[in-house]
Amino acid sequence: MQEFYSFAPIDEDGNPFPFSSLRNKVVLIVNVASHGAFTPQYKELEYLYEKYKSHGLMIVAFPCGQFGNQEFEKDEEINKFCQNKFGVTFPILHKIRCNGQKQDPVYKFLKNSVSGKSGIKMIKWNFEKFLIDRNGKVVKRFSCMTRPLGLSQIIEELLNQPPKEEI
Repeated sequence: MQEFYSFAPIDEDGNPFPFSSLRNKVVLIVNVASHGAFTPQYKELEYLYEKYKSHGLMIVAFPCGQFGNQEFEKDEEINKFCQNKFGVTFPILHKIRCNGQKQDPVYKFLKNSVSGKSGIKMIKWNFEKFLIDRNGKVVKRFSCMTRPLGLSQIIEELLNQPPKEEI
C-alpha cells in the first residue's frame, strides 16, 4: 500500500502539491463544495487553520462536484469564491472525484485506510473529513455532520504528539 507522503495531487494552478511537504504535520483533508448546506464549514476550517497552523496543522481542501453538483466548474472560480466569501488561506487543490472509477488516488488511499460509519468506504457527501497524524497515519474519519470546531480536541492531542523518528 502507498504511504500518505508519496502522493502529489494537482493544485489549483495545475502544479503538483507534494504531500512529502506535509511530513511532521497534522493534516486535515476535506472534500469541499461551494454551493451546499455545509459550505459555511469553510469559516470554521479557516478558524482552525489560523489557530493551529503555527503548531503544525495543515488543512487541504479537495473540491468535488459529485454530490448534488454543488461546485463550480473551474478551479479559479472555486478559489475566488472561497477567498472572497470565507477568507480561506489554506490550500484548495484541483477539483476531483471522490468516488467511482475516476476517483482521485488520494481518496482511494484515504477510504481504504479508514472506513466511514457502518464500515462504508464510499464518501457520502461534501465536507467529509480525514485526520492524518504527524507520521502520515490516517487516524480518523468524520462525516459532513461533524463541524470542524468539534475537531479541536483531537487536533490538539495529535499536535502534542511528537512525530516518530525514522530509523
